[in-house]
Amino acid sequence: MLAQRLLVIIVLIPVGVTFAVLGGWAYAAFITLILVVAAWEYWRIFRRGGFAPLAGVLLPGVAILVLSRAAWGFDHSHLILSALILVTMLAHMGAMAATRTAQGVDFAITLGGLLYIGWLGSYLISLRALPQGLWWLLLVIPIIGIADSAAFLIGRRFGQHKLAPAISPNKTWEGYLAGVVFAILSGLLLAWLWRLRYPELHLSQGLVLGVMIGVFAPLGDLGESMFKRQFGVKEASHLLPGHGGVLDRIDSWIWAAVIGYYLITGLWLSV
Repeated sequence: MLAQRLLVIIVLIPVGVTFAVLGGWAYAAFITLILVVAAWEYWRIFRRGGFAPLAGVLLPGVAILVLSRAAWGFDHSHLILSALILVTMLAHMGAMAATRTAQGVDFAITLGGLLYIGWLGSYLISLRALPQGLWWLLLVIPIIGIADSAAFLIGRRFGQHKLAPAISPNKTWEGYLAGVVFAILSGLLLAWLWRLRYPELHLSQGLVLGVMIGVFAPLGDLGESMFKRQFGVKEASHLLPGHGGVLDRIDSWIWAAVIGYYLITGLWLSV
């Protein structure tokens, strides 16, 4: 399993970095693909639990949210999000009329997926769109990637004290704290490296991002585990050997992107 996990990382890192460097619509298309696949896995989890969210609304809705963020930023977002909520409700009313089955909870699940994966996931676009966004993106996402790997490896080897056994029985405090430490160290190291190309980047920024992402972004992993635990699902899918599904890989990235974006714009950039 560890060998598979490493192989997937070795393959995916150059692909992800290539699209990040390209930016623009190439990067937007890449993120759209990732988030639409994650939305399909989210739909699949709840379908396994006996619910009926509408993939025909969820998947294109996520794509619309991501691509509109790429095209206009937050402009028109209130109109787009409002329209998607109305369309989602209308679609579930149609499903109820056609099938004679209750759709209230399914409506909430579909809407939750749009907000969680589509709206929040689009901060991966917003982060790249910042001034010098490539360097901010290459700071934020590797921080959580390194922290996740450290938490997995050290928690697996030394973990003794359960972090949240009711949500994710395999996660430990030892793994979580290792992730925080490595997030801080990687934030400092990456800030030092990237400032060779972007001198305005400071070690203090890497430190703050490392602390905040290391402490809070792992909650994204627990949040996804909350869904899976309810239905006895171990992995969102088997698309990424050793990792599970795309959603299993990016659950904490979504939190990191949101946290990173608002720290960067709130503390250091005016956008």
